[in-house]
Amino acid sequence: MASAPARSSRSFPRASAGVALALTLAAGGTSAAFGSSEGAEAAPTAECTTDGFCEDFESQTGTQPSGRWSAGAPDCTGTGSASVDSSVAHTGSQSIRVNGGTGYCNHMFVGTELTDVAVDSGLYVRFWMQHSTPLPTQHVTFLAMEDAAHNNSDLRMGGQNSAMQWNREYDDATLPAQSPVGVSLSVPLPTDEWVCVEYQIDPAGLLETWVNGESVEGLHLDGTPTQDVEQQWMNGGAWQPDLTDLRFGWESYGEGSDTLWYDDIAVGTTRVGC
Repeated sequence: MASAPARSSRSFPRASAGVALALTLAAGGTSAAFGSSEGAEAAPTAECTTDGFCEDFESQTGTQPSGRWSAGAPDCTGTGSASVDSSVAHTGSQSIRVNGGTGYCNHMFVGTELTDVAVDSGLYVRFWMQHSTPLPTQHVTFLAMEDAAHNNSDLRMGGQNSAMQWNREYDDATLPAQSPVGVSLSVPLPTDEWVCVEYQIDPAGLLETWVNGESVEGLHLDGTPTQDVEQQWMNGGAWQPDLTDLRFGWESYGEGSDTLWYDDIAVGTTRVGC
């Protein structure tokens, strides 16, 4: 795998108490203030937790992400771009669109800080995602979180060998291991349809990932070294991340371009489901 060069520090907007309250919307649906679009897909029944925030992007009023969200890249960007999209949405009428180009300097993310979430109590993230191009053989990222416990390096969710994976920037460990057996224990990310992705990161450094409500064996770090799954990850020693932000977007370290949409995000310390 091609490792990314050392990255510079990035900063995304902090959410004030007022902004956090305004963005605590019903998970996956529109807020009472905005209503729902006629003919839109029914909102999930799960509710947003009070110790986090939800976002459906219906309150965005321009084409550039605003409020607690901002677009950018920590290192460099070329043709990559991000915008509020009013033509594609999981629910309601808006989502975030990222045009991800191939090659390292086409990075682009839309992110927010997590200062209003008690991540030390455990973190659950749920988001709906649609993308247009199958995951490539080479390493790509479509979600990243800055880890203050490891020199502000990134914890990255993305793909390699055409299947989903987790990757730690600081030591390049992957979950699952990129052996044929390990890759077979993960799943591809379906294209041209909305997919529900959830993950939990425990304070002890355990991790579980669900795709459309199903736990993925190869993306589950349960603390027991298992060949082809988490043995390589655990060889790096105890892992207890201090996660400070959440970013949706695209990094390509070799081949791979994609168009991605994100919607109906729920972040908190308990699972809300799809």
